[in-house]
Amino acid sequence: MKGTVWICCLLSLLLLQATAEEEDHTSVLRDTSHIDETLRLATEERASDFAAAIQKLRKIYHTSIKPMEQAYKYNELRQHEISDGEITSKPMVLFLGPWSVGKSSMINYLLGLHDSPYQLYTGAEPTTSEFTVIMHGEKIRSVEGIVMAADSSRSFSPLEKFGQNFLEKLIGIEMPHKLLERVTFVDTPGIIENRKQQERGYPFNDVCQWFIDRADLIFVVFDPTKLDVGLELEMLFKQLKGRESQIRIILNKADNLATQDLMRVYGALFWSLAPLINVTEPPRVYVSSFWPYDYAPDTSRELFKREEISLLEDLNQVIENRMENKIAFIRQHGIRVRIHGLLVDRYVQTFKEKMSFFSDPELVFQEIVDDPDKFYIFKSILAKTNVSKFDLPNRDAYRDFFGINPIANFKPLSAQCSYIGGCLLDKIEKAITTELPALLSSINSGKQPGLSSCEATGCGEKPKNRYRKN
Repeated sequence: MKGTVWICCLLSLLLLQATAEEEDHTSVLRDTSHIDETLRLATEERASDFAAAIQKLRKIYHTSIKPMEQAYKYNELRQHEISDGEITSKPMVLFLGPWSVGKSSMINYLLGLHDSPYQLYTGAEPTTSEFTVIMHGEKIRSVEGIVMAADSSRSFSPLEKFGQNFLEKLIGIEMPHKLLERVTFVDTPGIIENRKQQERGYPFNDVCQWFIDRADLIFVVFDPTKLDVGLELEMLFKQLKGRESQIRIILNKADNLATQDLMRVYGALFWSLAPLINVTEPPRVYVSSFWPYDYAPDTSRELFKREEISLLEDLNQVIENRMENKIAFIRQHGIRVRIHGLLVDRYVQTFKEKMSFFSDPELVFQEIVDDPDKFYIFKSILAKTNVSKFDLPNRDAYRDFFGINPIANFKPLSAQCSYIGGCLLDKIEKAITTELPALLSSINSGKQPGLSSCEATGCGEKPKNRYRKN
C-alpha cells in the first residue's frame, strides 16, 4: 500500500514538473525583431512611382484589353472579371489547411497581435468559421462582408455571386500596420474532413478557388499531428493545380517533436502529399513553429529560426515584385483574351463560309461546334498567330459558351474597327507586345513609367512570369 502511495506521489511530482516546464516555455516570448528587418518594414516605399505605374496599367487595360473582352464576352468563358480594385490591390497571401494547425496564430505572430484585443481567435478546437481578410486601414475596425462586397474600390465585389450566406461568413479587419501597407492576409476556415460542403451553407470550394486564383502566395499549413489526407483536402489540391509555384507548405508546431520524430513526420507529409502534387519540382516546405513563444527546449531552434527567416524572405520577394507580377498577370490575361477573340472570329468566319441559301443555321453551327478540328478552327489559330498550343482553351468550353451566346451575336474581327478608336485586335496586340513590356522595363530600371518610346524603355524585354519562382 505504501509503495502504491509512493509511486502515485512520484508521478504527481513528475507531472507538476512537466507542467511547470511547459508553462515556463510558453511564458517566454521570443525576439521578433528579425521580422521587421527581413521584411524591411522600416524603409519607406516609393509610393509615387507605384501610383504612376498603376494608373498606366489601368489605362492600358481599359483602352486596349477590356474592349475585346467585352465584345467577345470573355468573362462568360473564364468567369474572371478584372476590376479596378483588383488592379490596384496589394499582394494577397492566402492561408489554407486543416483546422487548428496554427493559421490564425501565424498571422497574429507576423503582425505582433499576441495578447492584444485585436488578435485573431485561436484554440485547439475549430475556431475560424469565416473567411477573414486582414488589411490596412487608418484605424482598427471590422468590416462586414456585405459592406466589402458593395465597395467597388475594393477587390472583393465579385464575391457577391456566392450569395448572402457566404457574405455573412466573410469579415474584414482593418488596422494600421507597416506590413499591411504592403500585403493583405486572408485567413480561411479549417478543412474538416467529415463535413460536407452543403453543410457550410455556401459553395466552399468555389470560394476557395476565387481566392486561390487571386493569391500571390499560398501558405498550406499542417500540424505534425494532422497529416491525414481526406476528400476535402484532396479537392483543395486539385484546385491548386496550375498554381504550384505560389504554394508553400508549412509544417507548423515543429518544436513539439523531437528531432528524430520530426524527420519521420517530414517524410510522412511528403508521402501523403505526393499523389496530390503532380509536378517535377516539389513545393518549398518550411519547418518551424510560428507563434510568439520561445521554442521548446532540446529542439532544433537554430534550424527553426533559419526556416522562419527563409519564409520571411520569400514573403518579402512577393512584396518587392508586386508591380512586376501585376503587369505580368494583366499581360497573361490579355494573351488569353486575344486568343479567345481570334477563336470566336474563326468560328464566325467558318459559319459564314459553310452557310448556303438552303442550309439550316442551327445544324451547320452545331456541326462546327461538335467537331472544330474538322474545320481546323484551333489549328488555323496556331498557324496564323504564332500562339502556343499550350495556351489554347478547352474545346468543350466553347460548346457551352456558344450554347449561351448565339454565334449571330458576334461580329468578325475585321468589323471591329473604327476611325477614331482603331481596331480591337491591333490595340490588344500593341498592349501585349509593346506597352506592357515597356511599362515593366520602366519599373525594373527605376524610371518613371510615363515614357512610351521603345528607345527609352526597351520594349523587347519579357515580363517576369508570376507563376515561376525567382
